[in-house]
Amino acid sequence: MTTGEFINIYPTELKFQFELRKQSSCSMQLSNKTDQYIAFKVKTTNPKKYCVRPNAGVVLPGSSCNVTVTMQGQKEAPPDMQCKDKFLIQSAIAPTGTTNKDVTPEIFNREDGKVIDEFKLRVVYVPANPPSPVPEGSEEGGSPRTSLTEDDSKSTSLPEAVSRSLEESKAKSSPSEAWSLISRLTDEKASALQQNQKLRQELELVRKEINKSNAGGVSMLFVVLIGVIGLLVGYLIKKT
Repeated sequence: MTTGEFINIYPTELKFQFELRKQSSCSMQLSNKTDQYIAFKVKTTNPKKYCVRPNAGVVLPGSSCNVTVTMQGQKEAPPDMQCKDKFLIQSAIAPTGTTNKDVTPEIFNREDGKVIDEFKLRVVYVPANPPSPVPEGSEEGGSPRTSLTEDDSKSTSLPEAVSRSLEESKAKSSPSEAWSLISRLTDEKASALQQNQKLRQELELVRKEINKSNAGGVSMLFVVLIGVIGLLVGYLIKKT
């Protein structure tokens, strides 16, 4: 609180929550500490940037008046969030019965030994959304890697052992090694799926040939079918 001869002012600085392109308001309270009518006027070094309501008025004896200051939305933030704007509050004794409409610039003229109180208030910017601290012990990038493994295990038909091995490797490896392992296993999965599709197509062709063949040709095609199935089983066993 700032204490003068006529009024007390609270707070001693104007704090605005700063957010680009958004208005911000704060208020101050002027308290009359005398038994006389006190006129006040609020000035600023940047009048186009701020709207003050009321910017002038009268505080009755022993009463208070609230002044609201609104800062217009700004297109860019100042360096280091430091503001050089200032506000000046002038106060002087006014004739008894003076109303807000009666306050004129002449009341604040320094003439005939008239006392004019003046207070300067600085402007402070406060970030609207300060960054939250990162909790200690959190593993950066842990969730995305886990999610990727879960999605991969759902979209492929490889044995569960591959997914468990991938999880264990990521837990023990550095981030770069884990991503390298993920990339390699993903390629292997794609290759296995492609080979599986190819074998299915060959089995379908064999089945059609069997249906068309006579009884004498069944034995040869049956041998071919058994051989293809053996290759598929051997490939999958090797991957596990």
